Amino acid sequence: MAGITQRDEAPKFVSFLSDFGARDEFVGVCKAVILELAPEVVVIDVTHGVRPFDVRGGGLSLVRAIQYLPSGIVLAIVDPGVGTERRSVAVEVENGVLIGPDNGLLAPSVAMLGGAQRVFSLTNPDYQLKTHGATFAGRDVMAPAAGHLMAGIAIEKLGEQVDPSGLVPGLVALPQEGPGGVLVGEVLWVDRFGNAQLNIDPEMLEAHGVLLGDQIEVQVGGAIRIARWVTTYAEARPAELCILTDSSGLLSLVLDKESAAAHLGADAGIPVVIVPMTAAGALSVTEMPIALRPTTTKVDPK
Repeated sequence: MAGITQRDEAPKFVSFLSDFGARDEFVGVCKAVILELAPEVVVIDVTHGVRPFDVRGGGLSLVRAIQYLPSGIVLAIVDPGVGTERRSVAVEVENGVLIGPDNGLLAPSVAMLGGAQRVFSLTNPDYQLKTHGATFAGRDVMAPAAGHLMAGIAIEKLGEQVDPSGLVPGLVALPQEGPGGVLVGEVLWVDRFGNAQLNIDPEMLEAHGVLLGDQIEVQVGGAIRIARWVTTYAEARPAELCILTDSSGLLSLVLDKESAAAHLGADAGIPVVIVPMTAAGALSVTEMPIALRPTTTKVDPK
């Protein structure tokens, strides 16, 4: 949301992310609710392909996109706790508003945008749809909030203001460094092409003397493979596992025109161990005395 600016008139864009998929009517209904309240709004579908119930994955998807979204409101819905005591919130940041469940989904993006300035719990029934059940807060609570804000309603009318420090943080895995330059991380995300993004940045490899073109040992699922550090997919030879810096600035395991994730049996959350071949003796990763699970840290949205 680098492009978000404050204006006198209501902004024109709602950027919408969810785990609703494309098979059911959920996405269309939420968009219809918004447009009924603010017909001039353009709704951008960031993605509705987040894995069902995957709050962590949805938060990572949103934070990858947030800096590119236009002026307006972000509506993010991955809500396995729908109908429980978890809150629906509108989070005001320096130049915008993010709407979603208070379950950690919004936290990485709020932090990237400089933290929450004000937070409102969406409790005012006057700005919600009447419903027969409590299982579709995206339609009944969050989409109406986005539509009313687009129509010019003050955010204060949506519900009570709450302490930003009470927002649920997001959990992001941090890589560990072990002896001999060993790096222990995990797969953050597998895209539709089968590229496996890691929570390891290229500077960590460079710090251990690894250069473009060098080989590294990679352990995924207990198997050891060799990967070469390249710049583009096309540099990989047929069926050659490679590692490169992706569009988010993180390392990804890739194959050219094939799915590295399928080849490796890798999925989001799977531990990955990298050993620079420049390490003395290039000890097998199975001999390294280090846990195959990265530590996690809370992303505080304050």
